[in-house]
Amino acid sequence: MDIELRHLRAFGSVARHRSFSRAAEELLITQPALSRTIAQLENRLNVLLLDRSSRHVELTETGARFLEHAERVLAALDDALAAVQHSGALRLGFSWLLPDPWAQRTFSRFEEDTGASVSLTRTDDPVQAVRRRTVDIALVRGDSEVPAGMRAVRLYDEPRVAVCSHHSDLARFTHLAWADVPYWALVVNTVSGTTGPWSWPDGRRPARVIETANYDEWLETVAANRGIGIVPEVAERRAPHPALRFIPLTDAPPSPVRLVHLPDTQRTLIRRFLDAALRSAAE
Repeated sequence: MDIELRHLRAFGSVARHRSFSRAAEELLITQPALSRTIAQLENRLNVLLLDRSSRHVELTETGARFLEHAERVLAALDDALAAVQHSGALRLGFSWLLPDPWAQRTFSRFEEDTGASVSLTRTDDPVQAVRRRTVDIALVRGDSEVPAGMRAVRLYDEPRVAVCSHHSDLARFTHLAWADVPYWALVVNTVSGTTGPWSWPDGRRPARVIETANYDEWLETVAANRGIGIVPEVAERRAPHPALRFIPLTDAPPSPVRLVHLPDTQRTLIRRFLDAALRSAAE
């Protein structure tokens, strides 16, 4: 009987969530693909495991019995993998300022659950680092498109704030409206910045853009009063600068925080890290 681990993991996730959509999100696959996997499992076993007739997905009597055995198999496999990966490390790439307390909670959970450690790599382009496989997973801020072939898991949204030099005219403002940002020269980190001309629709984009290639260049360019910048609010708390002033933004869209990875890299450790990351993000 050709039953694969993907069948058991798919069934276990649907049974746990009582939902195909939530299980698909957890497994990082599409809902149709998940439905096909469950159908394959039922056909190969020649039994009905899930009752789809009600508003919510429910286990059949046979499904409930099978779930007990499937969970034991998956738990035993995870224990075996954790045992051989005890001294391993998951490489996490980031461009600047890991969010707190999310990072500390996630690392602690992951390391306690797996025995593996998290190895941090600061890089100007975390997505490129994932592509080159110099990191296993990357924390990415902003709403830029994820390259084809990569998977992204959204953790939560961060509010945005404006930042300017103490010598800027903006420094006298008590707040700045998102719609008024394009009237100012905008300093943009083109590699890993969260806000740029792409953040506004055509016809309403900033008239003048000053491009930089990394966070340090961006920071010093704003401090030199070449233009203003837009960053997640965490920068105000975590990255003070004597030449800068932070200005509240009104009506600004939030900045998403995501984890990006390749589907064929460190599968077990990445799955366990994503589980810890999502639990921490929900707190």
